[in-house]
Amino acid sequence: MNRIAIIGCGGSGKTYLARRLGAALAIPVTHLDALHYDSDWNRIPVNRFAALQREMAAQPRWVADGNYAAALPIRLAAADTVIFLDLPAWVCLWGILRRRLRHGAGQHAAIGVYDRITWDFVRYILGYRRSMRPRILRLLAQDAGRTDLVVLRSRRAIRRFLRKLLGAKHGLVPMDETTGSA
Repeated sequence: MNRIAIIGCGGSGKTYLARRLGAALAIPVTHLDALHYDSDWNRIPVNRFAALQREMAAQPRWVADGNYAAALPIRLAAADTVIFLDLPAWVCLWGILRRRLRHGAGQHAAIGVYDRITWDFVRYILGYRRSMRPRILRLLAQDAGRTDLVVLRSRRAIRRFLRKLLGAKHGLVPMDETTGSA
């Protein structure tokens, strides 16, 4: 696990998992929201966003958190591990609400998130499994066999994955291949 792409719906816990993995494995973390927006949190041009991802993906070790399905092939081509957080919509909605309560609205450069809870964002979360998930699964299927794929379907599965990973890192327990499948 040297080049890890974490994908999933908004509020699924991508940033949380990325920060924990980065710290545990001593790997730099890139929050794609921080690449996707300029210092005033305006979207940057698509070609610049893709170039920044290619620069990041060329590094020997990284953890990248963010969905951005249009640019996902850039990360998939370079990743050795893909973690797909495939959580139900209500769990993701609860996640963005908790983030809002914990950090407030607006930009959070320290945690790599631009918290933009709008009705469009809520609709995106509610429709993610119906509209975006099939697209993600197609991209993952095209990449099948080249990377290790870990699919986590609950907050409990995420915590269990981290415990196993941390235990394996310290020689405490053997590490499983995955905790689920696509």
